[in-house]
Amino acid sequence: MQQSNLEIHAGSRQAATAQKRKGKLAVAVFLGVWTILIGGGVFGAKWYIDRMQTNLTADIERQTAAQIQQLQSSYDASLQELEQQHTEEMNALKGKVDALNELLTFAKDNADTKTDNSNKLYTQLNEVKKQLNELKKNLDVLK
Repeated sequence: MQQSNLEIHAGSRQAATAQKRKGKLAVAVFLGVWTILIGGGVFGAKWYIDRMQTNLTADIERQTAAQIQQLQSSYDASLQELEQQHTEEMNALKGKVDALNELLTFAKDNADTKTDNSNKLYTQLNEVKKQLNELKKNLDVLK
């Protein structure tokens, strides 16, 4: 009977050891599954954040490029308009200068000596030349 008690006792030890191993194995599997789930969640969150960041960056770049293009075209249109106005003003002043030169030449040909009229014409001519030079400077600054 002692031998059978020993056998029962040895069998129960083996059963207890096997249960402990199964318990440890179950805990290890449980922890492994949770580790995989947590790692997958972290990886998925990082992937999603990176994708959203890329999309947001692309949208901002597109909007910025559109705004820059709009500002550039507006600036070009304004610059062309100002250039056209200055060209027209310079042409008008050039016409006045030419007319004054003709009058001055005519007055010189008809006058034997210097008179007040020729002095007035010279003064007007100088004023027109100054205005023409100022307009040219303004046009150069705009270009």
